[in-house]
Amino acid sequence: MAAGDRRWLLRLVIAFAFSQAAVSMARPAVSYRALALGADERAVGVIAGVYALLPLFAAVPLGRRTDRGRCVPLLAVGAAFIGVGCGLSGTAGSLAALAAWSGVMGLGHLCFVIGAQSIVARRSSPAEQDRDFGHFTIGASLGQLVGPVAAGLLVSGHDGAMGRTSALALVVSAGVAAVSLTCLRRIEAPLTPAAAPDGTGGTGGRSGRDKRSGKGKAAGKTPSPKPGKVSVWHILRTRGVPSGILVSLAVLSATDILTAYLPVIGEDRGISPTTIGVLLSLRAAAAIACRLVMTPMIQRVGRTVLLTVSCLLGGLLCAGIALRVPVWGLALMLVALGFCLGVGQPLSMTTVVRAAPEEARSTALALRLTGNRLGQVAAPASAGLVAGVAGTGAPFMMLGVLLLGAAGLGVRSTPRDPAPTPAPSAPPAPATPTPAPAKALEGPSVSAQECRDRR
Repeated sequence: MAAGDRRWLLRLVIAFAFSQAAVSMARPAVSYRALALGADERAVGVIAGVYALLPLFAAVPLGRRTDRGRCVPLLAVGAAFIGVGCGLSGTAGSLAALAAWSGVMGLGHLCFVIGAQSIVARRSSPAEQDRDFGHFTIGASLGQLVGPVAAGLLVSGHDGAMGRTSALALVVSAGVAAVSLTCLRRIEAPLTPAAAPDGTGGTGGRSGRDKRSGKGKAAGKTPSPKPGKVSVWHILRTRGVPSGILVSLAVLSATDILTAYLPVIGEDRGISPTTIGVLLSLRAAAAIACRLVMTPMIQRVGRTVLLTVSCLLGGLLCAGIALRVPVWGLALMLVALGFCLGVGQPLSMTTVVRAAPEEARSTALALRLTGNRLGQVAAPASAGLVAGVAGTGAPFMMLGVLLLGAAGLGVRSTPRDPAPTPAPSAPPAPATPTPAPAKALEGPSVSAQECRDRR
């Protein structure tokens, strides 16, 4: 990759935007289709949890595989699974079938995200990781901006049409997922035998140059340990990885329950599907705005403070959604919440990548996604139980507590801020040549002209 050539990141952001738009369009449509099929709040929570059930078991093996090979095939498989899951969810005639195809869609999303995050980790230098992960997650926010609006425009509950219109939205989302397949060319740098993926942020170019200059053989004599040799337990014991995983779990659970349960809130309060789609898109737009200014915010307050404060404010705002406020008040809260939640995902990615062993960064990112999916299984199911007992606003109170706990964890989530470069800033004082003693041994100095005169 040429210096400054970031077209690979643009292509990756576009592909991620289409795949995320398909998922963000399908998730509310699945909830509406479940309601049309006779589901109650508990059933909606269970179906939302099944979306994350298959990925819960597949994340670590997929991460191991990505550490040892290329990532683009995983992106293609993920986009295909998303399309199949979305399309067949639209034809499901029972809640069990709807839950099963929702799980396939979730597995596809996991494949795509593991592959995409691994590409960013490999092709970004440490100084660029915050920026590149922030730009990468803009693709997710763009998808989350467009998807719910499209679902809201297509889904209509008038005259008992919700079953038909939700199925249409799911079929359209399958087509959107297929578009992401056209954006996967030239995203990943070519791998050479001397440039095994190690997650160091290189693209294989340096190893190739070393090979041409004769250094590759020397490097080949001491190969780095294989990714499979780094145990999951060792990765989880690395300081910064557990807290980064838990913060990410809390933030994504909040986003997921918000997407799945805001339609239930709308049905309870008489808010139309179109308005719900606009509200969800406002949250996504605020997340985009947050990620565009993330680098200046990190430089001003630091990664730890930014992550902690955003989780704290996000928890308070989630709890506020449980209150019966007018639609304009709900819109303001969702904008502020989107800005706060937009911080958590890219910073947790950077935290895990910086803390994990270099040869197992894809596995560490997969463990982070495993935590996310664990939250996506447990949180919606818990939210469904809470909603069935305490009402539709109770899941958002639960989210508030979860994010407040994440705010406490955020204090320890960034053990390696970009400040650990004091070593080169204080170099040892150079030993300036002191020719005075030599001159003393040589005797008094004599000019060149005087030497010639003497001769």
